[in-house]
Amino acid sequence: MTDISLRTPHHELKAYVSVPAGTGPWPGVVVVHDAGGLSPDTRRQADWLAGAGFVAIAPDLFSWGKKRACTRAVFADMRAGTGPSLDDIEAARAWLQGRPDCTGKIGVVGFCMGGAFALYAAVGRDFSVSSVNYGNLPRDVDSVVKGACPIVGSFGAKDWIVKDGAGRVRRALEKAGVKHDVKEYPVGHSFMNQHSGVLGAVGPLMGMRYDAPSEADARRRIEAFFHAQLD
Repeated sequence: MTDISLRTPHHELKAYVSVPAGTGPWPGVVVVHDAGGLSPDTRRQADWLAGAGFVAIAPDLFSWGKKRACTRAVFADMRAGTGPSLDDIEAARAWLQGRPDCTGKIGVVGFCMGGAFALYAAVGRDFSVSSVNYGNLPRDVDSVVKGACPIVGSFGAKDWIVKDGAGRVRRALEKAGVKHDVKEYPVGHSFMNQHSGVLGAVGPLMGMRYDAPSEADARRRIEAFFHAQLD
């Protein structure tokens, strides 16, 4: 577990790296954070994936400038489905691929905002698998997922931010013939994230509540799906 600086085509980012115990090589995973940035929760997610047998890197997409400007720019990229933020995610993937303890087979995991990026990164890039967790979905999700790598998705039935996320993604992936595992849980938004600070305070008022049983099941599915595609 260590903090690094990651050079991308556009700027330099902070990033957190977590490595499994023992000797590799291992497959890799890029962890894309939510609106909370590279928070303790994002580090917790990276550590979970390292414990599951993946070299994990979590780039801080908000670390190249002032927080407000970064947030505005990254969310604009998320809405557009393109831009420097996706290049930053690709740079993290390439960094993992260059490690001698990585097999070169790499997946991407994202939460909320990061889930949207994980969906876009599943197409036309060198990721072998993607995990989309209650990511904001584009209106043209059917066309976006054409040619995507295998996708495992987790959504909340009570999520008012991403309505019918599981159904929309499942139907799109079935139509596109993409291998997938999509599940809906009886919870709201952000159920896999343990937020602190401002998000921790206002999140529950917005229907964003951590749910340990749902997270445990989603993690089980993600681990199994990723190992099937990356090992």
